Amino acid sequence: MAPIPHPLSALSIEETNQARDVVRTLHPGAVLDFRAIYMLEPPKSEVLKFLALEHEGKVTESTPRPDRLAQLRYDVIEAGKEPEYHESVVDLRTNKRTHHEVVGSQHQASLTVFEFEQLVKCVKEAPMFQEKMKEIQLPEGFELVIEPWPYGGPDEADGQTRFFQALCFGRDTRSGNPDTNFYAYPLPIIPIMDQRANKLVRIDEPATGGQDDPLVGKTCKIDAISHCQSAEYVPELLPNGVRTDLKPLTVQQPEGPSFSITDGNLVSWQKWQMRVTFNPREGAVLHDIRYDGRDVLYRLAMSDMTVPYADPRAPFHRKQAFDFGDGALGNTVNNLELGCDCLGIIKYFDGVLTEADGTAVPTKNVVCLHEQDNGINWKHTNWRTNRAVVTRRRELVFQFIITLANYEYIFAFKFDQAAGITVEARATGIVSVVNIDPGKTAPWGTVVSPGALAQNHQHLFCVRIDPAVDGHQNTLVQEESLPVRRDTESNPNGNRYEVRKTKITSSTHLDLNPFTNRTFKIQNHSKVNPVSGNYVGYKLVTPATQMLLADEHSIQYNRAKFAQHGLWVTKYKDDELYAGGRYTLQSRHDIGGVYDAAARKDSVVNEDIVLWSVLGLTHNPRVEDWPVMPVEFLTLHLQPADFFTGNPALDVPSNKDIGSKLTEGCCHSNITVPVPSDS
Repeated sequence: MAPIPHPLSALSIEETNQARDVVRTLHPGAVLDFRAIYMLEPPKSEVLKFLALEHEGKVTESTPRPDRLAQLRYDVIEAGKEPEYHESVVDLRTNKRTHHEVVGSQHQASLTVFEFEQLVKCVKEAPMFQEKMKEIQLPEGFELVIEPWPYGGPDEADGQTRFFQALCFGRDTRSGNPDTNFYAYPLPIIPIMDQRANKLVRIDEPATGGQDDPLVGKTCKIDAISHCQSAEYVPELLPNGVRTDLKPLTVQQPEGPSFSITDGNLVSWQKWQMRVTFNPREGAVLHDIRYDGRDVLYRLAMSDMTVPYADPRAPFHRKQAFDFGDGALGNTVNNLELGCDCLGIIKYFDGVLTEADGTAVPTKNVVCLHEQDNGINWKHTNWRTNRAVVTRRRELVFQFIITLANYEYIFAFKFDQAAGITVEARATGIVSVVNIDPGKTAPWGTVVSPGALAQNHQHLFCVRIDPAVDGHQNTLVQEESLPVRRDTESNPNGNRYEVRKTKITSSTHLDLNPFTNRTFKIQNHSKVNPVSGNYVGYKLVTPATQMLLADEHSIQYNRAKFAQHGLWVTKYKDDELYAGGRYTLQSRHDIGGVYDAAARKDSVVNEDIVLWSVLGLTHNPRVEDWPVMPVEFLTLHLQPADFFTGNPALDVPSNKDIGSKLTEGCCHSNITVPVPSDS
């Protein structure tokens, strides 16, 4: 008999196909186009009962388990009827559908790679587009490249039509290398397709002028890319080759890794323990995170992300991607390679994706797990004896990477030996460029290469943190450090400052303020630290980054309400996971996201709460971002605050690195290395 899956484990291939088969039988005579099938997490109240027994070592095969549920997203196509988008939930134990909804036309289903393939084919075959390409006059040796893109936030005149757009480029084929950089040759045309009609409806021709030119109107020459210039990034095409003076730097773990994996997805490392899954909407998700047997978080995941562009010219006012909610994440996740994306001894986790007919397919190596060194963890030197004790900061890293057309995003969840958690988002890849006339510049972007304008834009990420600090009844407290006026009784010398603590009582948004050192603590008010007398807690440390810049009356602003504030706190609700709402593709308003959750004004004192942390990266491109940008990254930290009675990393060994050596050759004689009794 097959083992019973853990409630916090992703659907297997067999379970995914089982769910597909159940739904197929319920739509006889119809064609079903599946968008996604993945686990619907059981109600939290049921999971917590199971976890309580599991943590006590009392789980057996007869232990009651929550329902095993699959959620399915699919189109139903029947003769003589308009296609309909459906969402269903299937109970895999009973083979019954327990929920079914036909989603109204006011919402757009998330996109699929199959629709993007349909877009490319439709554009290339359209007579309207073929005629337009005759006007463009690609130089000899160039071929057309069509890059599918979401349509963005539609104008009111667009109605409820399901549109897709295509960005067009020329690719220089003369090198014979298929990886030559076509982004260096942007074409000034954007075909628009009506997906439901499978028809090209128009070709937008954005203005290509500069600062003093009109925002509308054609200004480019017929040979629109003759002034553009090659910009290669693959090593074999670099004009001057790659550096030759770089010696190997190898990560070695001669005794193997310090982590272990059991039960398929249960990861144990040092005093940490958690489960990892992967789904096509959020990527890697961590569950039931505990340190030394104590609850810290119930769930941790990337919730949403939006990338609005700041070029005011039509149609770029619509240019805004939701790289999680629009639907492409699962099909754009990288299959990570050994020795490239992660170093050391690696454990890879696979995912499950869905073909158009609902057939489950494995996608290999979508999450990598490894250890890394991150400098000094703690150190002290007794200057009297000259003895130094130092420990290295080792981290356990879960990482996944997505490629969305031109951009790459690297997401990592890092756990350290001092019971801290870091969430990191990195952006790299190729900046999105549009055609600009020769010799022109524009205030809404930077010319990074002749004829290529990289538009100003923002990357706004939201991390969903479901805390369980020594239990599931937690309270959020805002803490600020404020100056205190000089006073003869309480502050006679004027050097005191006040630590002001404000309990957050109802669900709301909050803003960050570095000038008052505003931080937030997740506390358990039923437990007091025996040393400090403070409530046990974890502190959220996040940079005070810039939030969404679009005007409050714009579509960009109203479809990304989560990006208006740096932090939100809400009361937990099952399946409330997405900061921008369930339906972001072609949305005009943020519906069902964290904005609406906060508007309920639920009590969040001694409750099961959720934090939504928003990080903003305002990217005004520079020439150094071309042709591939070095990573820019954002991090947030969760650190224990009166959770322990001392430094939890005090027992980390201060072993020397057996692989470290002195330099050889010219530098050796200039180095003096003291050898203390500890390292």
